Amino acid sequence: MTRPQGVGIGWRPEIAGFVAALPGLRFVEVVAESLAPGGPLPPGLAALRERGVTVVPHGVRLSLGGAEPVDPARVTHLARVAELVDAPLVSEHVAFVRAGGLEAGHLLPLPRTREAVAAVVANVRRARAELPVPLALEPIAALFDWPDDELDEADFLTEILDATDAELLLDVANVYANARNRGQDPQALLDRLPLDRIAYVHVAGGAEHGGLYHDTHTDPVPTEVLELVGALCAGRRPPALLLERDGHYPPADVLRAELDALASAAGHPAVT
Repeated sequence: MTRPQGVGIGWRPEIAGFVAALPGLRFVEVVAESLAPGGPLPPGLAALRERGVTVVPHGVRLSLGGAEPVDPARVTHLARVAELVDAPLVSEHVAFVRAGGLEAGHLLPLPRTREAVAAVVANVRRARAELPVPLALEPIAALFDWPDDELDEADFLTEILDATDAELLLDVANVYANARNRGQDPQALLDRLPLDRIAYVHVAGGAEHGGLYHDTHTDPVPTEVLELVGALCAGRRPPALLLERDGHYPPADVLRAELDALASAAGHPAVT
């Protein structure tokens, strides 16, 4: 299967009909844990595969940043889902979701220490040893930083990617959220990230609550995030960008307009 190209969208059962009707669509992303590794695929996703649309499994439960070794059964699941959809790569998060046997139910940020780097690197290497395709890592949006960080976000991520030879799933909305919540310049953070390693890009909406910007995936993409996309693509346009929507789905014409705005900002052909 070919690598992700152009503008895509996160495949969800609630918008399967909308996604199926996009004439120029070349790739989608699906939450890996939502699929049974033995199949069958949901009918809408199977139809996309039959017409040659690339499907990228996106993991949310590996807990690559956990202190414990990554669960082999979860890695096996991700590997089998990748084979099921004939994926060219898979992606996961630089985060942890469990500790001491307790499930958080959320992607939690890591302390940016070299001890944390070592833990992530060890788990990524364990995962990559079984995965049949390359792995792209996504830095998450966070509402806080741990005290006594030894590295900033860009250096932390670069050390992990250098040590694992993994690729980067760059979420521009996360860059915006993290910089805004720290009172920093999003463009300055973007410029320091290892952009030469990008496999593809996420774009999503968010909203401010209580003085903090939340990466909700249920609100429209802000103009500021689209401007960051434009700046990124003006320098080194990534091969693919994906719109994430995970609830409060708007009418079809509004969702098409969001996809069109993303394609315009990135300089990719419209898929609508």
